[in-house]
Amino acid sequence: MKAHRHGRAVLLLAVVALIAAACGGDGTEDTSIPITSGDEAPATTADTGDAGDTDSTEGEDGDTGSAEGGSMTMLIGTSGDAETNAVQAAVDAWGQESGVSVEVIAANDLTQQLGQGFSGGNPPDIFYMSWDQFQTYAANGYLEPYAEELSNADAYYQSLRDTFTYDGTFYCAPKDFSTLGLVINTDAWEEAGLSDDDIPTNWDELAQVAEALTTDSRAGLSFGLEYARIGVFMNQAGGSLVSEDGTTATADSPENLQALEYVQSLVEAGSLRFPSELGAGWAGEAFGQQTAAMVIEGPWINGALANDYPDVNYRVVELPEGPAGPSTFVFTNCWGIPAGSETRDLAVDLVEFLTSDEQQLAFSEAFGVIPSTESAAAVYAEQFPENEAFVAGNDYSVSPIAFAGAAEVIADFNASLEGFATGGDAQTILTTLQANLQAALDAANAG
Repeated sequence: MKAHRHGRAVLLLAVVALIAAACGGDGTEDTSIPITSGDEAPATTADTGDAGDTDSTEGEDGDTGSAEGGSMTMLIGTSGDAETNAVQAAVDAWGQESGVSVEVIAANDLTQQLGQGFSGGNPPDIFYMSWDQFQTYAANGYLEPYAEELSNADAYYQSLRDTFTYDGTFYCAPKDFSTLGLVINTDAWEEAGLSDDDIPTNWDELAQVAEALTTDSRAGLSFGLEYARIGVFMNQAGGSLVSEDGTTATADSPENLQALEYVQSLVEAGSLRFPSELGAGWAGEAFGQQTAAMVIEGPWINGALANDYPDVNYRVVELPEGPAGPSTFVFTNCWGIPAGSETRDLAVDLVEFLTSDEQQLAFSEAFGVIPSTESAAAVYAEQFPENEAFVAGNDYSVSPIAFAGAAEVIADFNASLEGFATGGDAQTILTTLQANLQAALDAANAG
C-alpha cells in the first residue's frame, strides 16, 4: 500500500447538512432554507453586502442582458481562498472577452444571504444553488430555466440533470459533483498491523478495522452527525426516506432502523466518535489532527489536508457495502440565475464558459471537485487516480432527498441526532422523522 500526499487547494464542506455542501460544497451541509412555500421569501437578518447591486445592461431595443460591458455580481458559498480565487480568475478571464466585470462575493452564510437577496428584490446575477435548496426555489418561481440552451446540455451526468430538473424542466447547469468515500490514514493503518487485505468491504469489516485503529488518543472512525452521512448507511441497508413516486414517507422502516442501530453499535464500541467529540469542526479537521484514523468525506478533503495538514499520509477507498449493497451520496450545486434577470443572457454566456470541460478541470485542480460532464469526469479520473474511488462511487450514488420543504425536516432530523451520540433511541428518532416527512410531502404535493 503506497501512501501519497495531495497537493490540491482547500475545499471545506460548507453545507450544514450540506455541504455545501458541499456542497459544496461543506464538513457539514446547510439544509436550512429561507424560502417559504408561498409567493414571497421572508426577510433574514443576514447582511448581503453588495450582492444585489447590479448594473443593467439592457439595450435600447429592450434585449436584456446582451449588451457588451456593464457589471454583474456572483454569490458563492466558498470553502476558502483557493476556491474564491479560482472562481474570480475564471470570471475575470471571461470578462476580458465579454467586457463585463463580475464581482465575486464569498458569502458568510449563502443560504441566508441568497434568501435576503430574493426577499429584497435584488438577488445576485448568478449564484451557487445547492441540490437541497433547488426544488423550493424552483417551485416558488425564483429561478430562470436556462439549462437546455447550453451547448453542453446533454453532456452532464443524467443523475445531475435529474437533480436540477423541476416539473419536467432542466433548470440550471450542474457546476460539479462530489461523492463520499472512506479516507484512511495510512500511517495509522500500518501501525495497527493492517494491510491491503484488510480494506473493509462490508459493515462487519468496517467495525473490525475501526476497532483495530482506535487508541486512547484516536477514534478509529469519524463522520458528521447528520443525514448527509448517516443517510448513506440507511441506503446501504436498503432503506430510504421517500417512496419512488415521491408521495409517501418511508423513514420508519426496519432497514433504516438497522442502519441507525449499526451506527449506534460503533458508538457504543468506542470506535466511532463524532467531530465535536474530537474537538473538530468537521471530520476532515479531526482527520488532519490525527484524532480520527478514518473518516467518511468527499474529494474536498484533499485540498483541506494539503493546505492545513500536508504531512498526513492517506488513501481513499470506496465505502463498504451494507446488507443491501453499495451506496453513497452525490452532492452537487448548479449555477443559478434569477428569473427575469436583466443580465440573463450575459449570465447564461458566463455559465457556458464556466461549465466547459477545460474550465471544470481547472476548478478540479484548484479545489478538488469532480466535473459534472461525463467527458471531463473521465479526464479527471485519469489525472487524479488517487480519487478513483470518488469517481467510481457515482455509478451507485443517490442524491439525498430534496423537495420543497424537505430541508426543514432534515434540519430537525439532524438536531435529533445530537442525542443519538449519547444513547438516543433510534426508533423514536425515525418515528418523528416519518411524521415530519409525510407532513412536508403532503404540503409539497398539494402545492
